[in-house]
Amino acid sequence: MELRRALVRAAVSRPGVLLAVYPGATRQRLAVEAELARRGWPCVSGPAEADLFVILGDREGEDEAEGEGGEGDWVAALWHGIPAPKARVWVTDPGRVADALDSGLADLVRGEHGNDHVPDAPDSHHEHHEHHEHHEHHEHQQNGDHPTPPSEHGGHDMHGGHHGHAGHDMGLVEGLPMADRADDRDGLRLDVLHVPLGPVLTDWPAGLILRLALQGDIVQEAAVEPVTAPPSPHPPFWDEPWLQAASGERISRGDAARRLCAAHLDSLGRFFAVAGWDDLAARTRHVRDRALAGAAAAELTSLVRPLIRRAQRSRTLRWLTTGLGTLPAEQARQRGVTGPALVADGDAYNRMLVWLDAVGRSAADCDVTEALDPAEVVGPRGKLDTPVPPSRALLDSLPRLLEGTEFACARIIVASLDPDLDELTHVPALGTVHSHG
Repeated sequence: MELRRALVRAAVSRPGVLLAVYPGATRQRLAVEAELARRGWPCVSGPAEADLFVILGDREGEDEAEGEGGEGDWVAALWHGIPAPKARVWVTDPGRVADALDSGLADLVRGEHGNDHVPDAPDSHHEHHEHHEHHEHHEHQQNGDHPTPPSEHGGHDMHGGHHGHAGHDMGLVEGLPMADRADDRDGLRLDVLHVPLGPVLTDWPAGLILRLALQGDIVQEAAVEPVTAPPSPHPPFWDEPWLQAASGERISRGDAARRLCAAHLDSLGRFFAVAGWDDLAARTRHVRDRALAGAAAAELTSLVRPLIRRAQRSRTLRWLTTGLGTLPAEQARQRGVTGPALVADGDAYNRMLVWLDAVGRSAADCDVTEALDPAEVVGPRGKLDTPVPPSRALLDSLPRLLEGTEFACARIIVASLDPDLDELTHVPALGTVHSHG
């Protein structure tokens, strides 16, 4: 009993929050992340570290979904993996995030869900690849000036600690992936380990499941599998200004620039976090939140300039990300890629530089009142007036970029493309920009 009280007191002071974000819930995610930052509550990487489970998204399809309480199997698996005391809330209204978190905290204090059954199996959902170890920080990481460099190129632990696999049990037996045997690229006979990543990971595209076949540390095969989500008539949050302008609404160029600036800052925050630069990731997300809160162009410009300068000058960041996920412009064009990944004409580092440049330009334009040209239907990830959404082309490009790379580099490559699966759930009304499902 005393131990339980101690656990509750620790959880109440600063509860660890595990986020489960459905596609289409970007607005809710941003509101929750901003509120968590204000409260100082940490986001955790897996169920074992969580006290409060926050599910984000529309509940229209909840009754049809499988799993406990109507949620999908992966959500139920995450909930069962959280040790008591625990509580959960579902956030559907971005304007009531504070109320939802307060309600979850109250449930946690009361032990509302403290007696729920927790599986007896060892907690291996997000720590079953211990051969990727954390590496010591260099001295300059202590003052937050650079990301933490690994002992190998891009070699971050992707299943334990900060980048833990906050996973589900798809493709697992007793919590562990099954291994086959096959010839590797050198003709040797090695175990093939099948590893699912997603759909819930910190700094991971919401709703994305990536299935990898590994031999040693090398990705032999990769397959993309988006989480099934009900179609939504609402435009994707990041694409909203351009789609509204195309449908006849008057949208200012400043509003579109503000959304573009925030979208790329959101992507950069994920990119820096996955590369191990937590300090810059937090600062980047703060500026993102200021942009979305309506900060003036002068303030935003003064905030983004030092971020851009630090990222561009970091030799460690360049070393970590150069050569990863190289996508030449010609190949990108053939695959239907139309956004920053096409402009970058290169690797993960080049794609980051394109984002940084766009952030600087868009921050300066946030106060422009002139109307956005309705023919300018280009969102943060590419053209929106094509039959295929831009993020679909990014997802289609992922397998080839991942195959043959080190497993520890996979998350950096994914973060450098940052596909928005909200675009895959959008079903426009007849007569609007495009008609993909």
